[in-house]
Amino acid sequence: MSARDTVLGKIRASMRVSGPDTERRKTVAARLVETLTGVIPARAMLPKAGQLELFCAMASQFGATVTQVADYKKVPAEVGTYLRAHNLPAEIRIGADKRLQKAGWTSVKNLEVRHGASDGGDLTGVSHALAGIAETGTLALISGQDNPTTINFLPEHHIVVLKASDIRGDMESVWTMVRKTQGKGEMPRVVNLVTGPSRSGDIEQTILLGAHGPRALHIIVVD
Repeated sequence: MSARDTVLGKIRASMRVSGPDTERRKTVAARLVETLTGVIPARAMLPKAGQLELFCAMASQFGATVTQVADYKKVPAEVGTYLRAHNLPAEIRIGADKRLQKAGWTSVKNLEVRHGASDGGDLTGVSHALAGIAETGTLALISGQDNPTTINFLPEHHIVVLKASDIRGDMESVWTMVRKTQGKGEMPRVVNLVTGPSRSGDIEQTILLGAHGPRALHIIVVD
């Protein structure tokens, strides 16, 4: 008998389990298929317009700046406005996300668009979020070539594009969305939940921005 068998045997004995695990395996499999949700707070149960309003309010409360544009063609101009307002070079880093690739970056004069994962030398990165969580103003970003995780954390300034229709009231609904988008059993390697810019507090509770990631987060909601 292996050490593993010994340990599992002791666990079964402590739980007073005897015989094969067939029934318990069926119970676990059924539980995984059902993907039960927890209690949803009332503040998250809002109509679509209310979810958008709450998301913008909560994201702003936690230090992000938020703006809304009519369509993807307006995104480059908004990015250019942000770069000028913060005295940043006309350079951004984006992944292979088709929505960002087709946004029309050439409309912004002298803007240099770098592609692929960040190597830490970028001041500004642009990502596309999978979803937004209204009750906390949180962005859900999944890893992959479309939106490399390095862009989420290495640049000083992180600009995130989010479709208004992808905002959900609660986190549970976002996980359902992830499963539907990726397919059951094919979850992304990483799901980053980002609320506001990176921050940390010392023993005297002095807040320091940019401690573990971008010091500024700007969200562009595409209506």
